[in-house]
Amino acid sequence: MHFLSPAWLLLLVPVAALLGAYLVVQLRRKRFVARFSNVQLLGSVAPRRPGWRRHLTFALLLAGLTVLSLGVARPSAAVQVPRERATVILAIDVSLSMEATDVLPSRIKAAQQAAKTFISLLPPRINLGLIEFARTATVLVPPTLDRGALERGVDALRLQNYTAIGDAVFSALDAINVFTRTSTPKGEKPAPARIVLMSDGGNTIGRSLASAAEAAKKADVSVSTIAFGTDNGTVTYEGQTIPVPADKPALRQLAVATGGSFHTATTVNELESVYHDIGSQIGYAIERRDISWRFLLAGVLLLFVAGGASMLWAGRLA
Repeated sequence: MHFLSPAWLLLLVPVAALLGAYLVVQLRRKRFVARFSNVQLLGSVAPRRPGWRRHLTFALLLAGLTVLSLGVARPSAAVQVPRERATVILAIDVSLSMEATDVLPSRIKAAQQAAKTFISLLPPRINLGLIEFARTATVLVPPTLDRGALERGVDALRLQNYTAIGDAVFSALDAINVFTRTSTPKGEKPAPARIVLMSDGGNTIGRSLASAAEAAKKADVSVSTIAFGTDNGTVTYEGQTIPVPADKPALRQLAVATGGSFHTATTVNELESVYHDIGSQIGYAIERRDISWRFLLAGVLLLFVAGGASMLWAGRLA
């Protein structure tokens, strides 16, 4: 547990001292009883005490003081809060291998469905852009809050030859740079940015993944990658069946090199789960919230219970 004012935890020292004093008193009482030769006579002249009830009352009092001491130290909890600002580029591979049906109904159809889920789950104030890449990378929708434009862009994806993953990263960085320059108020810090790239194959044309990773790291933009499809995927091209396994090592290396996360998706449900996870990472930040009121309330209630128990069983508060 994290405390915002940990110095107040020193209040636990007198609470511990109170416990020690109580234990000493109980031990002395036992020694006194042991020294009294006529235990039956002692029972007749000594006032009746509530026994275990007395200990329970003290335990409630001690618990209340402990919880109050913790509350004064201002305990905090980590909570997810929606980001106020962020820029995300969704880059989708539209190479011919995305026609494979190892993910039903096909890789590209499943990708489009999951992309729409991703678009819908991001907080409204996050700007999202869309890039398709095959022989080249094309910005279909610049970063925007218009979710309808993004969904129409996803519906417009069409398959092409080759896979230019490196160029997709560079195009995403350019789109982020242009948007940041035009949308960031003077004197304010640019919003954080992220690239989510989905592909099923290796880089076959254009700039290298190493240069793309270096550029993304320099721009402080992490790239989360999704290796789409299985190792047994095939497509039929000009009458020939061609194997198109997902190139997981290359996509994992790109993610790791830029500080992003790597995922695999071999089914529609798994792909949607991946997008949910990534959307949660991007759309929300972890902040610490003061929850001391919970401890203070619990501590006060425990003190009230201790006082009530004392009045009920002993006819007094102390």
